[in-house]
Amino acid sequence: MNFRARDVTWSFPRPTLLMGILNVTPDSFSDGGRFFDPAAAVRRGLELEAEGADIIDVGGESTRPQARPVSEEEELRRVLPVIAALAERTKAVLSIDTMKPAVARAAIAAGARIVNDVAANRSDLAMAAVVAETGAGYVLMHMQGIPATMQQAPAYDGAGVLAHVTGFFAERLGRLESAGVSREQVSLDVGIGFGKSLEHNLQLLAGLESLTRWGRPLLVGASRKSFLGHFERQEAGGSPEAALVGTSPGARLSGSLACACWAVHAGAQILRVHDLAATREAVRVLEAIHARKRQ
Repeated sequence: MNFRARDVTWSFPRPTLLMGILNVTPDSFSDGGRFFDPAAAVRRGLELEAEGADIIDVGGESTRPQARPVSEEEELRRVLPVIAALAERTKAVLSIDTMKPAVARAAIAAGARIVNDVAANRSDLAMAAVVAETGAGYVLMHMQGIPATMQQAPAYDGAGVLAHVTGFFAERLGRLESAGVSREQVSLDVGIGFGKSLEHNLQLLAGLESLTRWGRPLLVGASRKSFLGHFERQEAGGSPEAALVGTSPGARLSGSLACACWAVHAGAQILRVHDLAATREAVRVLEAIHARKRQ
C-alpha cells in the first residue's frame, strides 16, 4: 500500500507516520495563540521536525467546536508565510489543514504536499479538483455538520456511527476517483471529535480495524480531544472502562497516548498529534513488540 503526496511516496508497512500539529491561529482549542506569530510558528515547526515529525500540518482556521470561520484572505495571510519559510528549512512533508480549495491551492504552490480536509462532507468537487490537478496527498475526514454546530447533540440513526462512517468513506472514495484523484493520494480519517459524542468516539476507535478494508492508510487524530476529559474517577466496583484523565487539553497526554497506541494496534498508519516526542516513543515501543510477535 502506497500513500502519494506529489513527489513523495510512503510505502506500507513501515513505521507509523507522525503528523505534528501546527496551529497558526488565536483560538484553537489546545494551543491557540502560542504560534500565531509567523516566526513562532516556524520555530515550532522546526521543533516538531526535531522531535520526529514526518509531516507538519499547518492550519490557519480553528475547527474546534463552536469555532467561527475566518475569511479566505485572513487564512492565507496566516499560513502562507509559515509554509513558505518551512518549505525552505525542513525535510518534513508539509500539510495544509484547510476547508477552502483556494487556500489549498495556494499552500501547495508555497510548498505543501498534503491537503488535510475536515470538510470532505461538502457536496461540490472543487477541493477534489485541486487535489487531482496538483497530485497532492488528501486526508479524507468524516465530520457531521460544521465546526460551529457539530457538537450540538450529535446523533447517528440506524446502524450507528461506524456503519455511517463506513458508508461515507465508500461514497467519497468513489466521488474522488470520478474527479480524477488516485486512491494512492488518499488517507482516511474517522474524524474523532467532529460531530461525535464520547460513545461515538469510543465506537469508532474500537472499530478501526474494519476500516482497513479499502487498503488506504488510516489517520487518527485523537490528541488532546475533549472526550478524553469526560472520563471520571470510579470507585471500586465502578465501570472497568473508566479512568481519570485530565480535563484541560494540556493534561490529556495519558489518554492521547492510549488512543495513539490503540490506533496503531488496530491498523492506523498515521497519527496527528500535539505531543510529538512522547507519542513517538510510545508508538515505537508498540511497534517493537509487534515485530517480536511476528517473529
